[in-house]
Amino acid sequence: MLILALESSAKAASAALCRDGVLIAQSQQCSGLTHSCTLLPMAEQMLKDTNIALSDVDAIAVARGPGSFTGIRIGVSTAKGLAWGAQKPAIGVSTLEAMTRGAAYADGIYCACMDARKGQIYNALFDWTAGTLLRRTEDRAIAISELSQELQTISGPVYLIGDGAKLVFDTLKDENLPLQLLPEHLHQQRASGVALAAMEKIAANETGDAAALTPNYLRQA
Repeated sequence: MLILALESSAKAASAALCRDGVLIAQSQQCSGLTHSCTLLPMAEQMLKDTNIALSDVDAIAVARGPGSFTGIRIGVSTAKGLAWGAQKPAIGVSTLEAMTRGAAYADGIYCACMDARKGQIYNALFDWTAGTLLRRTEDRAIAISELSQELQTISGPVYLIGDGAKLVFDTLKDENLPLQLLPEHLHQQRASGVALAAMEKIAANETGDAAALTPNYLRQA
């Protein structure tokens, strides 16, 4: 199963090619240019560099949110266009799940965080045990104070990831919580995690209908 994955839900944009869960190539930019200028050219150049035609790809995967409203729209629109043009399935995945799959390396609780502004973060909690990821919460927009109350019931390490990880760590570092801030290079969302999340959906026999693919903003504004 060869997947072309796209991620544009935050400041960094990336594209990746994965075959059966193994990363073949990945391109990422955090240059300040709009994702509409970088995402599709990155994907096209990556296909060219790997001598893989879009027709060889089995599915297009994309992070459908939560995250930047503009970034999500660009990613979803790009995935739909590629899927329609090549007559391939388009699979939308949770940005929060994708970033966790891309960063998880040790057993424990992973707290995916994105700065949602307005005093909130986009967040979900996951349990990674022996290579298996289980959800503890749905994707949500919550205040950091609410998250703090929930984390107080958890024992063992809580790994913070995402572009809101440092914000959460700095806000809660004096509350005696078992928080561990992952290294900076793991904070940014990556398309390889999107591919891994899509693989799970494909394994569960979920089909990807480009016409039905829509962004998941979690809130209206």
